Amino acid sequence: MALFSGALFGAGLALSGMMDPARVRGFLDIFGDWDPTLAFVMGGAVIVMGLIWAIRRRMSSPAFDTEFHLPGTRDLDLRLIGGSALFGIGWGLAGLCPGPAIASLATQLVPAAIFVAAMLAGMLLMRLVPRG
Repeated sequence: MALFSGALFGAGLALSGMMDPARVRGFLDIFGDWDPTLAFVMGGAVIVMGLIWAIRRRMSSPAFDTEFHLPGTRDLDLRLIGGSALFGIGWGLAGLCPGPAIASLATQLVPAAIFVAAMLAGMLLMRLVPRG
């Protein structure tokens, strides 16, 4: 099921054009040649997730597991805010975030591999930052 879900997600990214860094940067360029495509993709994702959360509340267990594995909540701290800022900076500069970057490995191997390697290095370095 995880493979099917990942493949469906990757296909959605490819179909929507979100694997194209130029399109993502066009969305972020609100004072230039703005491309609203990503806003529609995000809006569609928010609607689908809202429906899924409503359905999940009525289920006692998931269809393909014995229990739900949901993340807990955290207070805002400097580590979370810093990580979010770094994510946004990387997204704006590269036009990729983790999902599209991994999906792009199938179509744009070298640029995507450079991004994914840098992303993995950042994830490893993050383990060195003390929790506050």
